[in-house]
Amino acid sequence: MTSIQKRFQDTLNSIHTAAENCGRHGEVKLLAVSKTKPSEMIREAWQCGQRDFGENYVQEGVNKVNELKDLEGIVWHFIGPLQSNKTRLVTEHFDWMHSVDRVKIAHRLSDQRPADMAPLQICLQVNIDSQPTKSGFKPEEVSKAVEEIIKIPGVEVRGLMAIPAPSEDLEEQRKPFKAMKALLTQLQTENPQLKLDTLSMGMTGDMIAAIEEGATIVRIGTALFGARDYSQPRK
Repeated sequence: MTSIQKRFQDTLNSIHTAAENCGRHGEVKLLAVSKTKPSEMIREAWQCGQRDFGENYVQEGVNKVNELKDLEGIVWHFIGPLQSNKTRLVTEHFDWMHSVDRVKIAHRLSDQRPADMAPLQICLQVNIDSQPTKSGFKPEEVSKAVEEIIKIPGVEVRGLMAIPAPSEDLEEQRKPFKAMKALLTQLQTENPQLKLDTLSMGMTGDMIAAIEEGATIVRIGTALFGARDYSQPRK
């Protein structure tokens, strides 16, 4: 067993155990965050059975999408901040966009999604604990944003994403995740016609709390691929 195989198996076991402990069998998907990692490592993870991969940097992600076109069933998620001038690259190469933080971005994604591709699956990023350095909708802005975005073609709102302030205390970790779950439940009540089934939240350090509070996608990088290489500039 290679190191990547072992890391993936250990991570999947942790996700499975956390979900089973709170009665959520099979409800949590692993999103392998592969930013700064070479295509060869993604290929090895795919060979382990992993299909969903998340990238934070547009050009780096596009390069990997093109290099790994032969991998059947691979699903690409863009999870990083997105400048308006790079929306076309995301719409042309990715299946999911987790970090829609402005209605303007959703409109650009809609306008630029190729007609022969399925609608881009999107999550609205929520600044759930009002961090001054974080982007995202305020919780009170989300309902209105969804109301506007669902009117435009080429994108499909699937749920919400958040990156809460880090904490090592389990109970403190739970609070923003619980608030996110409540916000998604509110949206589901307001929009019963939509497939609002996604809560993208939780990383290596707070994955357990996120799962216990309702995460459906956990974004794990370092625990799978090892420490990231930031020595090269990213775009």
